[in-house]
Amino acid sequence: MKKRILGTGTSGLEVSAIGLGCMGMSPSYGPSPDRPEMIKLIREAVELGVTFFDTAEVYGPYVNEELLGEALEPVRDRVVIATKFGFHMTPGGPTPWSGLDSRPEHIKEVAEASLKRLRTDHIDLFYQHRVDPTVPIEEVAGAVKELIAEGKVRHFGMSEAAPETIRRAHAVQPVTAVQNEYSVWWRQPEDELIPTLEELGIGLVPYAPLGRGFLTGRIDASTTFAEGDFRAGLPRFTAEAREANQALVDLLGEIGARKGATLAQIALAWILAQKPWIVPIPGTRRPERLEENIAAADVDLTAGDLGETEKAASKIIGERYPEALERLTGR
Repeated sequence: MKKRILGTGTSGLEVSAIGLGCMGMSPSYGPSPDRPEMIKLIREAVELGVTFFDTAEVYGPYVNEELLGEALEPVRDRVVIATKFGFHMTPGGPTPWSGLDSRPEHIKEVAEASLKRLRTDHIDLFYQHRVDPTVPIEEVAGAVKELIAEGKVRHFGMSEAAPETIRRAHAVQPVTAVQNEYSVWWRQPEDELIPTLEELGIGLVPYAPLGRGFLTGRIDASTTFAEGDFRAGLPRFTAEAREANQALVDLLGEIGARKGATLAQIALAWILAQKPWIVPIPGTRRPERLEENIAAADVDLTAGDLGETEKAASKIIGERYPEALERLTGR
């Protein structure tokens, strides 16, 4: 597996060119998968060269971190684990969280709890999951800086944060990576975020790099989502949007046919072609898809391929989140 570096200078963090997003290994896309199978899958990823694993306390909640902790404990010295803080958790409620909470004391409580669930003495990359407008970002960065000084955290990250907020945080504690949705069908980060990250020397970790499954070609206008699958409530996954956006998927298939690659591999290769400091974290529950995603690191796209793709992507319709969720981003 090829390697990439998130961040520059002393804040550089070397990881596999493609990581593994683990959210779907807990209830998010329908019923929870078999835990022993997911542990086996995570360990297979390590053997295939994946060194970068992404989780969060809110996934499950809590059980995703516990899963990762059990799976990676035997190979802890070979991997980089990223997790997140920033929500007020309400396990057992209608949703796993009831609001944002990035108070410094809460950040430290979350770190201690995550360390136990992850069965480790340090968190490699600790993201603020969403910006809390009630807590100055300087206080958030200061709290993580203290955790880094204590050796409990190695690197500071942010997720779905506005460029100016990132600048303010970075001035207190260097930000190694920013996690944001980014794919060939969600390119808003190119407007301001990516130029800011390039200026500051911060890596980008795209989540949902396969459009939450849509860019794999296995979802179309006739697809019915299982109970509990949160995609059913996303504007971009209405039947009308799926039908309209099929043209992009068809094009990815045409490019893939020319190169002997799958749609997913073309979608991931497109991301890797944008900047050398971008590391996508596709998720999967299936070993064959894991191998497919990893192989995308060896797919090269030409300028012509990229131009065709960008033309088709410009016609995508549908917002990615309902308004209430979108308000939590870009702060």
